[in-house]
Amino acid sequence: MFQLRFTTLVEAPLTVAFDVGRVLGRPWPWALTEVATDRPHADEHRGAGGLLAQVRHTRRFHPTGAGTLVDEQVEWENRVPGFLGRLLDQTVVRRHVLGAMQAHLDLFAAAAQRRAEDVVQVVGAALVSDGRVLVAQRGPAPSPGSGSSRAARSSGESELAALVRECREELSVEIAPQAFLGEVPLPGVVAGGAPSASTLRVWWGRIVAGDPVDHEHSELRWATAGELEALDWIPADRPLLPAVRALLDRL
Repeated sequence: MFQLRFTTLVEAPLTVAFDVGRVLGRPWPWALTEVATDRPHADEHRGAGGLLAQVRHTRRFHPTGAGTLVDEQVEWENRVPGFLGRLLDQTVVRRHVLGAMQAHLDLFAAAAQRRAEDVVQVVGAALVSDGRVLVAQRGPAPSPGSGSSRAARSSGESELAALVRECREELSVEIAPQAFLGEVPLPGVVAGGAPSASTLRVWWGRIVAGDPVDHEHSELRWATAGELEALDWIPADRPLLPAVRALLDRL
């Protein structure tokens, strides 16, 4: 079995990167069959054609502060056994796989970046101080949300600029964003967009000026890592709890 691995950074959220990859398919002149999928985290296709007796092409999608890191692995067996098969792989097959994948990844990254411009992206801040995170309960809703604030990005506005603006408007505080914390898909429609197209991307930060004021929340409180699990979190926030707990433990 021969294999090659490829990584590319796509300037788009998880769901956009995954869906654009599904539309573009794989860069092979024959069809592969999807055998596994876990939107928007991974998928796997298999098939055969031409000189290749078997092809297995897997993709894994990892959120980062700069976008989605796409990790792809292509494994194959050619139809010629033994020494001749290895020679064929080194002189012909591998070169064709490299060329096809490099062209495909360039197209993939450009298409995902264009598509991301049409998807409303939501960003959130987990504000941390003295080993605690600020937890906010929105309006009359019975469930608190992790961090302190979330915002839909305006056109042309960066994620970090949206966080700073939202915390200023909702909490009357100035914040200094720190590091990327995690990303989760948002179900349903966000700001009139396509269903399940948006994600929540969360950064952690520190308050550098002001004290939090609950302009749009029914309650604000500071919680330790040990208190987080007992709170009644909304579904979008709960997958981020391990990252928040790990952050609090290491600060």
